[in-house]
Amino acid sequence: MKRFYDIIVIGAGPAGMAAALAAAEKAPQCSIALIEREEHIGGILKQCIHDGFGLIRFKERLTGPEYAWRYRDMLAQHSNIDIFVSTFVIRIVQQNGGGFELTFTNPKNGIFTLSCTALISATGCRERTDRQVFIHGDRPSGVFTAGQAQAFINLKGYLPGKRFVILGSGDIGLIMARRLTLETASVGGSVEGVYEVKSEPSGLTRNIVQCLEDYGIPLHLSTTVSALHGAGRLEGVTVTQVDGRMQPVADTERYIPCDTLILSVGLIPENDILDSLAPKMDTRTKGPQVNQYMETTVPGLFSCGNALHVNDLVDYVSESGSIAGEQAALLCSGTAFEGNTASERAAATEIQPAAQAELCKNPAEIPIYADKTLLYQTPARIAPDGKQAVLYFRSAAQREQAVLTIRAETKTGSKTLFKKTFRLLKPPEMERIIVDTASIPAYTKQLSVSLTDAEPAHQAKEAE
Repeated sequence: MKRFYDIIVIGAGPAGMAAALAAAEKAPQCSIALIEREEHIGGILKQCIHDGFGLIRFKERLTGPEYAWRYRDMLAQHSNIDIFVSTFVIRIVQQNGGGFELTFTNPKNGIFTLSCTALISATGCRERTDRQVFIHGDRPSGVFTAGQAQAFINLKGYLPGKRFVILGSGDIGLIMARRLTLETASVGGSVEGVYEVKSEPSGLTRNIVQCLEDYGIPLHLSTTVSALHGAGRLEGVTVTQVDGRMQPVADTERYIPCDTLILSVGLIPENDILDSLAPKMDTRTKGPQVNQYMETTVPGLFSCGNALHVNDLVDYVSESGSIAGEQAALLCSGTAFEGNTASERAAATEIQPAAQAELCKNPAEIPIYADKTLLYQTPARIAPDGKQAVLYFRSAAQREQAVLTIRAETKTGSKTLFKKTFRLLKPPEMERIIVDTASIPAYTKQLSVSLTDAEPAHQAKEAE
């Protein structure tokens, strides 16, 4: 089978569903293929039976399956979207004349080929494993990532153990601490504790409170699992305190009996399928570098959701998917700018020569750089098209009364474009701001982003 689609979306989780829906709504004349490797669309949402989803998107507290079902219903209303499930990507090739050719396989069609003008990667992220965090010892059964344990309980109805230790205070691990406590109460099981190698929790504050404190589950900071014990099945773990350099502290080892270790030690954006296209990657986010419309350095290739950077709220995952889907639809309908320079943009929009000369004072896309006060920011580039752009960032450390400043670096100096004071910033909690690109001055070479401490109120008053 060979077929052409205007847009192909890889991954039917919250980002992919939002991308397909936004594209269908923006350009009903465009044909869209939504590709999912699992039997049903929804991605990780299908196994997240706790609530808290959709507060921004739907103004309601929904469970993961409810959130996914809302999008499934909306997708079903658009006849220009074809959904392929149990479908895996074998190869992606960029075509010389523009667009992409993809080879897939599934039980229904065997090996088949689809081509498209715009390609959206919404492949999500994967969990780090015990081998990726260098835990010593044998590899007995009873070691699971938090997502694996969640799938066993919520989708398959299996309890993976009775006595649990959780390594890592990521949100999935915190949620599973509560879930396992509830599920094992009737069989005499328990969660012995949550151990975090960092000096601060990695999950959202609300999950620390609702999942640990409300259930009396202890959280041990600056402590990690250093060894596994057991031949066939896990029998226990050794935990060790660490210092500020993450080095083990002598004589702090402690043995904890348990039959199951749950790992919540971080997520990695999953972008392996894009290797053949070689988009420029961001060393901080581990996802592709994109502009404010989620387009990568490969023309026509978009990235969104957790494949772009790991989000803490599903609503922001869907937001980035919607942005990518809408821009892909504009590209396919011929109304999006495809040039690489301001002069090409001016020509494409039939701007008069005098206005074109003024427009060409800026490059089509301006790079954005964040200093070490931020873990990262995305997008990595902004096209100064006079519209508003969404920027996401995380602070590198916990800060109170911090000021985020964005400056434009021009030939004549630096100009402040944006400044906002945040009462509290924490690395686990992503922040979102809106930047007005119309305020970017001519001849801007780059934008810089940084965090500083807010000036005390009495000093600010004296300065006035």
